[in-house]
Amino acid sequence: MSVTIYTTQWCPYCRAAKSLLDRKGVAYEEIDVDGKPELRQAMTARAGGRTSVPQIFIGDRHVGGSDDIHALDARGELDGLLAA
Repeated sequence: MSVTIYTTQWCPYCRAAKSLLDRKGVAYEEIDVDGKPELRQAMTARAGGRTSVPQIFIGDRHVGGSDDIHALDARGELDGLLAA
């Protein structure tokens, strides 16, 4: 399953989300939107209007930000999404 994460370099929540994915051995595409209004606009449109980073997608499913992906993991739902 492909994973895409929109980030900025200075964002601690982005680092936390990437760290979780790294611990799970998940390859992901990172799109840095810092100083790139066209990429941030594309992220916002794809994320249903959410403008904060990170915004994380597993396949075509928007799972939200760092708190959301950590909550999925805590509920035992993340591994199933990643394996689909």
